[in-house]
Amino acid sequence: MFIRSEKSLKEFIHFYPIVSTIVIIHIVLLLLVNILSLPIGNIIYQWGVGNNFYIQQGEYWRLLTSIFLHAGLSHALFNSLALVLFGPALEQMLGKPKFIITYLLAGLAGNLGTYIIEPASYFTTYVGASGSIYGLFGLYLFMVLFRKHLIDSQNARIVVTILVIGLIMTFIRPGINISAHLFGFLGGLALGPLVLANTQPFSVWRNQRRNNSGSVQFDPNRWQKKRANKNVLKIVLWTAFVFLVVLGIFGRFL
Repeated sequence: MFIRSEKSLKEFIHFYPIVSTIVIIHIVLLLLVNILSLPIGNIIYQWGVGNNFYIQQGEYWRLLTSIFLHAGLSHALFNSLALVLFGPALEQMLGKPKFIITYLLAGLAGNLGTYIIEPASYFTTYVGASGSIYGLFGLYLFMVLFRKHLIDSQNARIVVTILVIGLIMTFIRPGINISAHLFGFLGGLALGPLVLANTQPFSVWRNQRRNNSGSVQFDPNRWQKKRANKNVLKIVLWTAFVFLVVLGIFGRFL
């Protein structure tokens, strides 16, 4: 579910076009705004950054545009990595329209929470896809609690572990938009009953290339690969754990 079995970047983009498009947008905006610091990048940032003062003046688009902007390289890479790990399964399960709607609504919920709770200061700005990412975690938690047939126990443990670590880091790391994380998570959790209705579990076999007859090609090594994937899952879980801990400790210097 969280192990990437695609053979190439082209194949990943083919199977998960929405996730791929969002990551590409992250990268392009990162280059324009943060790395190259082009004039057009500054215009995009000033036009799209979240700011409660401007939102209060009627610039409501900032509640959505700020989802795609980031504060720097580590911020953009972290959110993009999280999306690549946890977005594909949901894109397949929900389908493209429901996935992008869920992603945007979760991000919107996070920014609305920020707008409601934080003061309407001219100087306070916020950016990032964290609200949407936590919305995906909220959706996964809904599966773990109420749609157990959609997620196996091993992947459920991964989701719960990463979610707990992420929520802890939300409160101990400096400069985190806590409201966006919490309200994005609650938004994804609330969307669960709606978007997961009649949803089928994730299956790598749906992504297999089909032969001329339209049937899925048989893979004689599928059981060996499945056994190997269990070991990889453990590695991914511990790697993510160490990464989050290190980021939480040293994040202020990135």
